[in-house]
Amino acid sequence: MTPAQSPRGGDPDRFRMGPTRISTLVVAALAAAALAWLLVSGFYYEAAPSMPWLPVVTLAGLALIEAYAAINTRGRIERKPGRDPVNPLLVARFVVLAKASALAGAIFLGFYAGVTGWLFLEDTNAAVEDRPAAGAGLLAALALVAAALWLERSCRVPEQEDDEDRTPGDRENRPGYR
Repeated sequence: MTPAQSPRGGDPDRFRMGPTRISTLVVAALAAAALAWLLVSGFYYEAAPSMPWLPVVTLAGLALIEAYAAINTRGRIERKPGRDPVNPLLVARFVVLAKASALAGAIFLGFYAGVTGWLFLEDTNAAVEDRPAAGAGLLAALALVAAALWLERSCRVPEQEDDEDRTPGDRENRPGYR
């Protein structure tokens, strides 16, 4: 058994968290759009009240908070003057938040895209009145996905010039390494 394998024969790097894949977000959005289109076309006139604005405001608020966190975290990781050092556990939590928000935002984006597309094909007064909320939800969900991906990108540790020439065994020779 090689050191790279676990006792169960699997790869230990198999469970490492990597960057969010755009393809995953696209598939989630397309699936949500198809489901939303089917649901709204079948039940819109029977059970649907007017489109609510609260989810739109919530998505937009989350997007603003995550964008602010991205700016603040990047500055703290880069150790800009006047900024406190970054807490590594906080950065890990931000990464988890960003990954979850990107997927949730993609699902909402697909949902609002399906509903908005269907509403623009309908000529009824109810559909026309729901278009602004659906369009705003589409934009807010898109903003959340963008802010979440930005936050995830901001949590990366920048490469340092001296790290490129260093081998993994050199860490023990660094001052302060334990």
